Amino acid sequence: MAVSDEYLAYVLDQLDALGEVRARRMFGGAGIYCGRAMFGLVADDVLYLKVDESNRADFEEAGAEPFRPFPDKSEVMSYYEVPADVLENRDELMQWAQKALSVALRKRKK
Repeated sequence: MAVSDEYLAYVLDQLDALGEVRARRMFGGAGIYCGRAMFGLVADDVLYLKVDESNRADFEEAGAEPFRPFPDKSEVMSYYEVPADVLENRDELMQWAQKALSVALRKRKK
């Protein structure tokens, strides 16, 4: 689950308009934070955003897959892959990222 410095810099640049966004390397990948809330992660140079019932359909309709920390197991986490066309479009990415951040903030309150 390696993450290249170049890809991580690209992701952070694309998310810059969201505000205080930073990456924290962990377990071979990187968590993506806004403030203290982790709303995304990067693994194998793929960006995943946090989902719940409020935004999961957006990802599923786009054909995105959930993050599987162990590819040989069926376990999934509440993060979905960001489609390439969304990642490349800053305005659209901001909409998806804002929803993911809202999910993360709601989860932090619980």
